[in-house]
Amino acid sequence: MFGDLDRATVIAYSAAFIGLIALGSWVSIPFVPIPLTLQTLFVLLAGAVMKRRAVIPVTLYLILGMLGLPLFHNGVSGIGVLLGPTGGYIIGFVPAAFLTGLVYERESRKVRIAGLALSTAIIYACGLAWLCWSTGMGLMATAIIGMVPFLPGDAVKLYAAYMIAERLP
Repeated sequence: MFGDLDRATVIAYSAAFIGLIALGSWVSIPFVPIPLTLQTLFVLLAGAVMKRRAVIPVTLYLILGMLGLPLFHNGVSGIGVLLGPTGGYIIGFVPAAFLTGLVYERESRKVRIAGLALSTAIIYACGLAWLCWSTGMGLMATAIIGMVPFLPGDAVKLYAAYMIAERLP
């Protein structure tokens, strides 16, 4: 382990992105039932920076939040958050980070932009499925409440993630 620069880099980036995702959860604009946060920006950036290994900090973020650290939106924690209406979105961070990481292993800008959009769609799919199931609302009502108000903000976060990642080495 001594002298393993790759392992040390993964550990350092993991710690940084756990902290950034948690920090992004504190930047919260209350909507009902899902708040608008900056978490998705940092999940997408983790994928852009760490490639497929971005699944490590995002999974650790979920585990630490479930264990009681106040990492989720507005400092809440515990497994109850994942079982609540926002749980699907948070769980969707893991496949979104992995997909973003996969597309950022490619050099094509078009593939990267499409991957960021698809990753955001994965977060929505997981979140809407869970919100629909947990609340008993219909799919259309769930989409109107759990997706439509967030589309402009997520488009800005997607653009920001792409532009920031383009400027990183």
